[in-house]
Amino acid sequence: MSFGPHEPGTALRRRSRWWWLGPLASIAIFGASLAVLWHIIGQMNPDDLSGAFRNASLRQLGLACAFTALSYLLLTGYDALALKRLGLSIPYRTTALASFTSYSVSFTLGFPIVTGGTVRYWIYAPKGIRPSEIASLTVIAGLTFWLGLGAILSVSLFYSADAVAALARTSPLVVHGVGALIAAAILAYLVWVATDERTLRVKGWNLHLPGLGITLGQMMLGACEVCAAAAVLFVLLPGGYGLEYPAFLAAYIFACLLGIASHSPGGLGVFEATMLVALNRIPFEQVLGALLLFRVIYYLLPFILALVLLALNEMFRRIRGSDR
Repeated sequence: MSFGPHEPGTALRRRSRWWWLGPLASIAIFGASLAVLWHIIGQMNPDDLSGAFRNASLRQLGLACAFTALSYLLLTGYDALALKRLGLSIPYRTTALASFTSYSVSFTLGFPIVTGGTVRYWIYAPKGIRPSEIASLTVIAGLTFWLGLGAILSVSLFYSADAVAALARTSPLVVHGVGALIAAAILAYLVWVATDERTLRVKGWNLHLPGLGITLGQMMLGACEVCAAAAVLFVLLPGGYGLEYPAFLAAYIFACLLGIASHSPGGLGVFEATMLVALNRIPFEQVLGALLLFRVIYYLLPFILALVLLALNEMFRRIRGSDR
């Protein structure tokens, strides 16, 4: 990239004039996170929570924690693939920190483009990554999620059409039709990115999307991550009710989609209501207990850890800066 004789000075003045926007947004996100955390903990009934833990076995809790760790580990691959596509070389420890904290915060607060993008800016900006590159990274990472979600949903609808139809109280033909539409949309996207015209253009901002090879990698990574996240709730459910994982996976993804559409933080309330309806063959109290544990293990604990890591990262960065 080349600059005219006056462009560096102009860019420097622009950065110095608006330098406070990034830190201000980061402080606002951090403050909102603490407020939401206080609200979530305040809304929890200690008796319900202790009862849910008593009803779950150590094996269930251990597996849920393991699948949570696997899910967040795979999420770091979203940023790693995006950075590779953008040609940016960032140490994995920084990528892992940015990915884990951004997803933990955005899962809880909602509005991932704003919240996740702000947390990424907080981590990546000191490494020299420009705001436009962080925006591109956030979009590419989001595409990884949607590609994986669509692929798994399509496969599960075809593989377990009868079971999904029973859960959704519809016919297998409708289930097959929805699966075919999703598969067709994914195939059309794959054909598009296989060409040289794969560029998103929004008000002067252009993003050249990953080609077919990286896109297939995105889809596989996203599919594995969705399966790991769904497994957290699946292992917490009581056994003996003949619930197959592929059918559960379709119900889980549908509940996630409704939660995303509701714009409520983490799909809170909408996700639970959808799963309670879909899993009506299992006793209500046991499903509710599993959902409560799922919220604590997959959302609340990583969220608390993310806030601690963000605070420690900022503290260490200031200490290093004062030593120079």
